[in-house]
Amino acid sequence: MRRKDRSFAALSAILLSITLCTAVYAGEHSSVVNESPIVLRTQGSFTVGGATLTHKGTFSRDHFLEPQGQTAYGDHAYVFYQIPVDAKTYPIVFQHGGAQTKRTWESTLDGREGFQNLFLRKGYSVYLLDQPRMGEAGLALKADSGKNPYAANPLYADKTLYELCRIGVYPNQFKTSQFPKGDAALDAFQRSWTTYSGELDDDLNAQALSALFEKIGPAILFTHSMGGTIGWRTPILTNKVKAIVAFEPGGTPFIFPEGEVPEALPTTYAPVIATAKPVPLKDFEKLIKVPMLLLYGDNIAEQSSKQIGPDKWRSELDMAKKFVAAVNRHGGNAELIHLPDIGIRGNTHFLMSDLNNEEIADLTQKWLKKQNLD
Repeated sequence: MRRKDRSFAALSAILLSITLCTAVYAGEHSSVVNESPIVLRTQGSFTVGGATLTHKGTFSRDHFLEPQGQTAYGDHAYVFYQIPVDAKTYPIVFQHGGAQTKRTWESTLDGREGFQNLFLRKGYSVYLLDQPRMGEAGLALKADSGKNPYAANPLYADKTLYELCRIGVYPNQFKTSQFPKGDAALDAFQRSWTTYSGELDDDLNAQALSALFEKIGPAILFTHSMGGTIGWRTPILTNKVKAIVAFEPGGTPFIFPEGEVPEALPTTYAPVIATAKPVPLKDFEKLIKVPMLLLYGDNIAEQSSKQIGPDKWRSELDMAKKFVAAVNRHGGNAELIHLPDIGIRGNTHFLMSDLNNEEIADLTQKWLKKQNLD
């Protein structure tokens, strides 16, 4: 066998082993197995962004573990990527939300394929990011100030997170809920949370995300929850964002032009009210060049409610509508879909991992096709 033929055979064997391992893993963890293989051209990981901080003094081996004269590295993002054979032109970058990691986009809580695999199967390259001071990018150059309730262990928040994510009113799920069934899925949900290793800094996160776009070139951005504000800020720093799909953005500020910041709809529990932040008009005009789709799920209160989760998202949805109106008023292209309005019922805050996540992925792809990005 010629060397070229041997190289091709070896590559084919490697690709086959990857696809077989993918199928076996899915079979072990889910009753629903997609048996068609995912064939990758390559995959890998890297860090992007970040800074260093040097401690005063002189390093001495007599004080080997002391900080004097040593340099700390941190505030970078960690990125895992997969590029399929015959990939589409534009990759998708996945930005997670608060107290989460790239885990958001991986396998669902009950072992079905998450958006990572679903969009690989649609032909997109995927870049999954752990934002600075989170997950596999846990090295921080600034400690948390104590103001962030999700920056400490133990994390006593199981009921809080259950209700904020609109699974139901603890311990009962909403009747129409698309949350995966069974105690194992609920246990996986509670174990998916990740505490911050440093102070929450949305501008720092946007800097790291924009550095990723500068590294890989033009791409589509998916954001979730508190990642929404990071997404809004990123096109201000780079012109490589081709579109933004924001899954239930909220929990951190929407941005508006200076002088146009609207009042938030009050909530029964004041600390969870929607927020907004002014930016210079010249920065907002960079954002509105990017087509945007905002998606919100079900069980959001229509009127003031004592159920804190549905009531919080009533305020967030209202602010999102005001944001979309501001974008379009200034000549942008933003669309908001409240899924119950088009007959899709029961979605929680984690639309990408609910029982109907394939339907949500297809809906998203249809919108990308409208933007000539598929």
